[in-house]
Amino acid sequence: MSENDGKKTLGISGARPGNVKQSFSHGRTKNVVVETKRKRVVVPKPGMSKPTVGGKNKVIKSDPSKRPAGISDAEMERRLKALKLAKAQEVEDAARRKAEEEARAAERARRKAEAEAKEREEQEREARIKAKAEEEERKRAEAAQAETRAKAAAAQPPAVNPAVAAPRGAGKPSAAPRKQDYDRERQNKGGKARNDGRRSGKLTLNQALSGGGGRQRSMAAMKRKQERARLKAMGGPVEHEKVIRDVKVPETIVVSELANRMAERVADVVKALMNMGMMVTQNQSIDADTAELIVEEFGHKISRVSDADVEDVIQKIEDNPEDLKPRPPVITVMGHVDHGKTSLLDAIRHSKVVSGEAGGITQHIGAYQVKTDDGQILTFLDTPGHAAFTSMRARGAQVTDIVVLVVAADDAVMPQTIEAINHAKAAGVPMIVAINKIDRPNADPDKVRTDLLQHEVIVEKMSGDVLDVEVSAINGTGLDKLLEAISLQAELLDLHANPDRAATGAVIEAKLDVGRGPVATVLVQNGTLHRGDVFVVGEQYGRVRALINDQGERVEEAGPSVPVEVLGLHGTPEAGDVLDVVETEAQAREIANFRAHAAKEKRAAAGAATTLEQLMEKAKEDENVAEMPILVKADVQGSAEAIVQAMAKIGNDEVRVRVLHSGVGAITESDIGLAEASGAPVIGFNVRANASARKAANQKGIEIRYYSIIYDLVDDVKAAASGLLSAEIRENFIGYAKIQEVFKVTGVGRVAGCIVTEGVARRSAGVRLLRDNVVIHEGTLKTLKRFKDEVAEVQSGQECGMAFEAYDDIRPDDVIEIFEREEIERKLD
Repeated sequence: MSENDGKKTLGISGARPGNVKQSFSHGRTKNVVVETKRKRVVVPKPGMSKPTVGGKNKVIKSDPSKRPAGISDAEMERRLKALKLAKAQEVEDAARRKAEEEARAAERARRKAEAEAKEREEQEREARIKAKAEEEERKRAEAAQAETRAKAAAAQPPAVNPAVAAPRGAGKPSAAPRKQDYDRERQNKGGKARNDGRRSGKLTLNQALSGGGGRQRSMAAMKRKQERARLKAMGGPVEHEKVIRDVKVPETIVVSELANRMAERVADVVKALMNMGMMVTQNQSIDADTAELIVEEFGHKISRVSDADVEDVIQKIEDNPEDLKPRPPVITVMGHVDHGKTSLLDAIRHSKVVSGEAGGITQHIGAYQVKTDDGQILTFLDTPGHAAFTSMRARGAQVTDIVVLVVAADDAVMPQTIEAINHAKAAGVPMIVAINKIDRPNADPDKVRTDLLQHEVIVEKMSGDVLDVEVSAINGTGLDKLLEAISLQAELLDLHANPDRAATGAVIEAKLDVGRGPVATVLVQNGTLHRGDVFVVGEQYGRVRALINDQGERVEEAGPSVPVEVLGLHGTPEAGDVLDVVETEAQAREIANFRAHAAKEKRAAAGAATTLEQLMEKAKEDENVAEMPILVKADVQGSAEAIVQAMAKIGNDEVRVRVLHSGVGAITESDIGLAEASGAPVIGFNVRANASARKAANQKGIEIRYYSIIYDLVDDVKAAASGLLSAEIRENFIGYAKIQEVFKVTGVGRVAGCIVTEGVARRSAGVRLLRDNVVIHEGTLKTLKRFKDEVAEVQSGQECGMAFEAYDDIRPDDVIEIFEREEIERKLD
């Protein structure tokens, strides 16, 4: 039996039956009949929706049988009221829009009438002015004709009757032209408003709809034309006389700026450039040659200037001989490291500079002034003797007058001694040789003099012209003779300078002080540097905030050959930069910005000059080179420069040191961030990390190393770089064995029965299989047995069994070479 048993399915009238298939677990399904009831929507007919309104207070009623289902009387009344209000609002909006449109049309008509009246009035006024001018011209012409006739009548005899009639007859022909002129004038007056073209520039509605008319003149152009016509009618000047201007044109200039300097319209300049074949806009730049053509085309005069002209404010004054005054000599002490330069200067100054230097080694240039017993003032520059400070010695030689070459009597001429000699020769300054440490037992001054001959330095004792003095910094022996030799050499040089001018000098050293900011040690070479002077030095500028002499005292001014520390810089300059005093801070800023921009462009040009092929080739070369990145922060600019140069010399074809960043001042958090990104250690030379930098370094695991002696720094970096070198593999041969028989062993493979002919055979060693003295296999031993026991080694003359790892091609009479590999750590030279 079916589920329905033939019975009629129960349902709801007006419903639509449908089948739904239900799914259950274990694959069971069931068909269910679902009936959907449709909702009846009653739409009122047009005649039924109109309620009957009996009066203002009468309730609106509707037939309940003719309304939508489920709508009450109150709801129906509310809906009909809303519909009535909406229709009333719509009628009001239409009326308001119509009134506004009529008002706008009336306003347009009024404006149009006013404009036409104004234009008509203007036309009438111009017509009156023109008629008046023509009347005056006609009167002047008639007066001239009457005067001509009067002169002609006076010249003819008055008795003749035709002479009386002649003027009458002569006047008759003039009436016709006057009538023709009058008719032509009336025609011109009547047609002026239509034919003079004043309305030709206006765009009408018909022209806009038909697309005609094209590009028309602007209202401003029409007004200018009317003004010119009025001025011309009044007899005033119309065209202004062109002003010829001197236009300054730099190496490149923007088109709009060029038009502004010429006082010409930008559109005219752009048009002139397009006529020359250059499609540019007003915001594009053109070169000086093109700008010169444009300036000449517009009738102006060009004045070519350069960006480098900003430095012209630095006065290059040629001093008058009568303004020059004697100045102290500048003496630079040079020589090899640990030859006693600073100790000798201590003995002269009666102070202890060496005790303040780390390890007793001079790390940067020191500038001092010494007053001798006879009252003469000497300026000394003490340069480092370490190999890394080559650039410092070169700077010291460039700013000096006399070089004192210190050579130890017990050590003779050394590499930095030779370098100092070359610096002095390159600078062209006289040299005095101070042979130091003569108090030592093994001192040999004559050997020093002989060694100097090899470098073309011939002292007086060897019949030369170079002064030499034997001194001892410890005992003070020979110091008076040294000062006397310096004074004598200074007198021969006849050193003079003009103190009454703007100061110029050279930066000996520069550093970033925590409390004082950028500080530069400056040797004034000419003029006088005062507190408050505005100066520019290299790519930096500033105002002298304070001057501190070599004794640590503040001074108000510094004259020629006086070394001072200058405070008030906006940045740390490079050692060796030239200091110049300028008038205003704006000039100094402009010069510094120009120099910085030029240096940046030079660096960019140097990088851009590399072609893609060169970059690829360099990348290929550097593929097998290991790099050790480091960050360097030093106390002074010269020390940072020397460390960078020393790091560049460390390395070979396999490893090198790369300085990511070098600077002056304390180690900051930004330095730690850069070190973290590149995995580099931070090296501080006579500087320390601030609190935030130390905290960041501890969190990120960045190593910070502090040094005060450049020897230790170079040695540690060299040792670290040596760790990047791959170890050298060396082979040591320990024995030979000869195969006598080959056996096949189950589970092992082919086993060689051998006898050790030389040395020893070890299982851990490497082996090579030789056949007819040719290497056919290299590998390791899988097994080494003596009789049936596995052994570690077999001595010479004993028999053993050997099996190779993953190799079975062994034959009798083959020779096995046994060796061991040893890794040897390499070091940089």
